[in-house]
Amino acid sequence: MTEFMIRFLVSNLYISIVILLLLFIKKMLKNTLSARSQYHVWFLVLALLSFPVAPLDLTGLGQLLPLFFRLHNDSLPGPENLTAKDGLFSAQNTQSPLYDLTLSVSQATPSRVGLILCVIWIIGIFFMICLFIRSLFHLYILKNASLPIQNKEFDMLYQNCLHELRIPAGPSVYGTAILRSPVITGLLRPCIYLPQPLLSDFRDIDMRYILLHELQHFKHKDSLINYWMNIISIIYWFNPIVRYGLKIMRIDREVACDAFVLSQLEETEYESYGNTLINYAEKVSFDSFFFRTGISGSMKQMRKRVLHIAAYQKPDLMKKVKSTVVFLMIFAVLLRICPILSTYAADDGRYRWNPSCENISVIDLSAYFNGYEGSFVLYDPANAQWHIYNMDAALARTAPDSTYKIYDALFALEAGIITPEHSYIAWNNEVYPFSAWNAGQTLRSAMSSSVNWYFQALDQQLGRPRLYACLQEISYGNERLTGGLSSYWLESTLKISPIEQVELLKKLYDNRFPFAPENIQAVKDSIFLTASENGQIYGKTGTGRVNGHNINGWFIGWIETAGQTYFFVANIKADNKADGSTAAQITFSILSDMGVYPSTIRY
Repeated sequence: MTEFMIRFLVSNLYISIVILLLLFIKKMLKNTLSARSQYHVWFLVLALLSFPVAPLDLTGLGQLLPLFFRLHNDSLPGPENLTAKDGLFSAQNTQSPLYDLTLSVSQATPSRVGLILCVIWIIGIFFMICLFIRSLFHLYILKNASLPIQNKEFDMLYQNCLHELRIPAGPSVYGTAILRSPVITGLLRPCIYLPQPLLSDFRDIDMRYILLHELQHFKHKDSLINYWMNIISIIYWFNPIVRYGLKIMRIDREVACDAFVLSQLEETEYESYGNTLINYAEKVSFDSFFFRTGISGSMKQMRKRVLHIAAYQKPDLMKKVKSTVVFLMIFAVLLRICPILSTYAADDGRYRWNPSCENISVIDLSAYFNGYEGSFVLYDPANAQWHIYNMDAALARTAPDSTYKIYDALFALEAGIITPEHSYIAWNNEVYPFSAWNAGQTLRSAMSSSVNWYFQALDQQLGRPRLYACLQEISYGNERLTGGLSSYWLESTLKISPIEQVELLKKLYDNRFPFAPENIQAVKDSIFLTASENGQIYGKTGTGRVNGHNINGWFIGWIETAGQTYFFVANIKADNKADGSTAAQITFSILSDMGVYPSTIRY
């Protein structure tokens, strides 16, 4: 929930910018856009405002329908407690490529701040809902204090207005002593409420204008839109720009309604309609009345509407075409922004995978993950078979930590910053807590000892624009670089899921990237771990160390056996002691019991 709140606030920033931009565009093009188009543009904004809080992510429906693809449920025997293997897994063997060397990063805990903001937001929504309920009570009072209008002259006029607007069945009309201004309200069955003084001083011409106005609201479902606006105002109660935008939308709605009425009138009647507007459009007596739409409004609103009436001219064909073109252009721009604003689309914390196209075997490996949350993914390309433990975690994105160095090296090789033959970078004389880091490095040694400064130096030469282009080129996780060049892959903004890791390893192995074969081979050589009569292992560990605690451990790679290749990824999480070497121990225990690779590994 706290992550949702952070993303929701970021979405609010985008939304506020969009609304301000829209207001500027409307002002610049006020003579081009018709009154109705200016109002309809706000529908697009309402849609954008709905995206961040949409309850469903429709793009991920495939993941919600597991019954439509075949899942095998297998289980593997597993030890109750993992035992460390010899050689690489020894805690004292700090020179091993599986003993991941990493520095701790400081990280403020956003959960508390997010939780506080979330509580404040919910409290605000609660008070807004209380106002909404009070308004429902006022509506209840209004309905009970109103009576159907029993007047033949009025009925005839009303039927003529319905016929004029081509409305087959109009809303019920009631008279009331509660209101001082005509309104139309109601969700499924909206009704028109007319004040008693207006009925007592019955004038055909004034009543006709009022009925035409209210019926225009009925015809265009403005009461339904009003409910939508009210829900948005409740959710975004804290955003003054959203509230201001909704206020302008209400003004534009009344101006658009006036324009429709004027289009039904002769030019000589414009002045009379304006006078009726001024005489009868008093403020509604219930200030908190959520549901009203009608002829009433504030003095500022009335001034804008009267000026519009005074300057109104029936639009010709050319203006209609221009207005439509401009509206479609605005629609295209806002449509492009939609994915950015969607909290769930912007929630790139999950990989949107379509497992219905894959042969998947869901296996129970919980015994191997004793004390850890995590997942394991094994892909057998010969049989196009996925073996996955904990599908939910396998689709969840997390920081790649040092496993990202595989692709960072590839980017630097492609850019010519280093080459397969000349990859040495001199030590910058900064003293690090690991002796292996306090020396000049080649790509092989830097990868083996997971030397952060080496890859940070590569990134500095690559630069953010080129790095971002490279991440997009290979579709690396969420492709986010906003965390700074020295740390974006260290428990920061860049994130990737275990399944994505496997997919990228497959592409790297088969050289399905648009990169030079010699650079691909150089990266493969840099992550080579061991060879035996049983095959060869390539891999890279990664450890996320935050505030002195190892909270995220990776081991990714592939195994080449006689005529067969397997790609594997293991990820573990915990409050502490979740590191790359432990992930490697778990991996080799699983692979041994699955018969993929023997357990007696010695290096």
